Amino acid sequence: METEFFMRPDLFWFILGLVFFLLELIIPGFVIFFFGIGAWLTSLVCLIWEPGLDLMLIIFFVTSVLSLILLRRFFKRKFFRENAGSPDTLKDEFVGREAIALEDIANGSRGKIEFKGAPWTAIATSDIKKGNSVIITEKESINLIVKLKK
Repeated sequence: METEFFMRPDLFWFILGLVFFLLELIIPGFVIFFFGIGAWLTSLVCLIWEPGLDLMLIIFFVTSVLSLILLRRFFKRKFFRENAGSPDTLKDEFVGREAIALEDIANGSRGKIEFKGAPWTAIATSDIKKGNSVIITEKESINLIVKLKK
């Protein structure tokens, strides 16, 4: 059984591709996935023809790099929603929403607010007293910009 595995390059490349796909779930970056594609395409070529080791390696590297260059951006946009940080998404999730001040916050200073049941660091654009309702006007990284609700 063990010698059969090494005599079947199509099976080797298929399993290697599967390992790359599983590694993509563990290691972030969405790059290893395309080496899995390259391995599976090499496996397909090995099923149809019997290329030598040199040709298998060339097929693997060329298809992996080409799929990485040509398909990464498309797949990332399609499946990972690169636009998650777009102004529309931020507006829906943060901007215009109401929160409660957990402490006094002076104009231009940092303080804590509670938004959706969790504490957030906020920068005030007006003087805010503890317990006041505030409106989130924008989001900068992990800080929320807030003003006193009128």
